[in-house]
Amino acid sequence: MTFQVGEKVVYPNHGVGTIENISSRSFGTQAERFYLLKLSSNSLTVMVPFSHVDQVGLRKVTRNGEIAKVLNYLACGDSKGCQDWKDRFKENSAKMQSGSLLEVAEVLKCLARLQAVKPLSFREKKMLDRARIMLVAELATSRGLREPEAVDLLNKSLAKSNLKFPEPL
Repeated sequence: MTFQVGEKVVYPNHGVGTIENISSRSFGTQAERFYLLKLSSNSLTVMVPFSHVDQVGLRKVTRNGEIAKVLNYLACGDSKGCQDWKDRFKENSAKMQSGSLLEVAEVLKCLARLQAVKPLSFREKKMLDRARIMLVAELATSRGLREPEAVDLLNKSLAKSNLKFPEPL
């Protein structure tokens, strides 16, 4: 998969970023091309080698049809999770790293449901916040919305499942 300078992309477990530059570096006799990616959520700059794009999971921003599936899942999809927090954390970490927006939504819904019943551990609170940031950023980018509008849309979807969209940490 190739990207252009200025294109919005998703870096799994970190969210939406913009391709700022494409550059080359030499390592001994080996030359490698890189995408220079600036992440929206924390202004972090990441260099992703062309040869590792698939392994890292760098992808285009989710299209509107997929966004509709995510909103539908938040509104009426079943969220299942392990009762043991270690297993749940491991499973949710894998979903966050997958790069799939639907799997990020699954993590958010699972943790939001759990948070409605009992306090989350510190690590799960951080994961819930990261899932929140990723969903808001990708929804806003995909649909051309401002962040508050994206939050409102996500909140309305979760409200149909009798859940509240989490506040930022």
